[in-house]
Amino acid sequence: MVCIGIDLAWSEANPSAAAALKWDGRCGRVFLWAESLGQNAEIVNFVERASGSGPALVAIDAPLVVPNETGTRPCDRELSQVYRRAHAQAYPANRQRLGSVIRGEALVSELALRGFVHSPKVEERKLGRQVVEVFPHPAMVELFDLPHILQYKARPGRSLPFRWKELRRYQELLDSLRTGEPAMDASPILSQFDPYGRKGKALKALEDLLDAVFCAYIGLHLWYWGKKGYRCFGDVQNGYILVPVRPR
Repeated sequence: MVCIGIDLAWSEANPSAAAALKWDGRCGRVFLWAESLGQNAEIVNFVERASGSGPALVAIDAPLVVPNETGTRPCDRELSQVYRRAHAQAYPANRQRLGSVIRGEALVSELALRGFVHSPKVEERKLGRQVVEVFPHPAMVELFDLPHILQYKARPGRSLPFRWKELRRYQELLDSLRTGEPAMDASPILSQFDPYGRKGKALKALEDLLDAVFCAYIGLHLWYWGKKGYRCFGDVQNGYILVPVRPR
């Protein structure tokens, strides 16, 4: 089984990142990644390289269903109510903001031509080809047991040294998943990229890549545990987000 994480920019004018891991029965091992993908065709090509014609779950951090012209999707509103105290609110998604062609919807259509089913219902360790929408911020709160999200994104008042420190902490938490259930080994990426000293586009590229790695792990967690390992906000008709949780 291959799990692919995509940190999808809402516009093709901005780069996206992707990472793929392969489950060997004991651990999901990261084996392929890209820091800067452009148009949807490049992302589809990455998915094809990673999965071939075999079973795969693609976990995308971006709106995949946006029926509303204005305002926000019900799933974004519901998720934000639950995770606001952890600063893990969802970004308001609507067609007026995202444009007449929603990038996530277009990507889902392209993947459907390659046998990927779009559904928020992930069955426990079932082999198949599926694509789902996820969101790293509430996922890190749940899986790393954090009181609030890591603050590595560029925001007013956040200095570069502070963001570098938060990114290093992100790397350490991702590395801790070596002993998780399911386990992930992302050492090929985590040992190669150092956040300290990065600025501008180089820093943003690392943020996106780490988010893509985490999305790949979220996909593995969903697939490994099935319905007892995630919470679904919303539905496929009106928009949804899957948030992994630790099975009780």
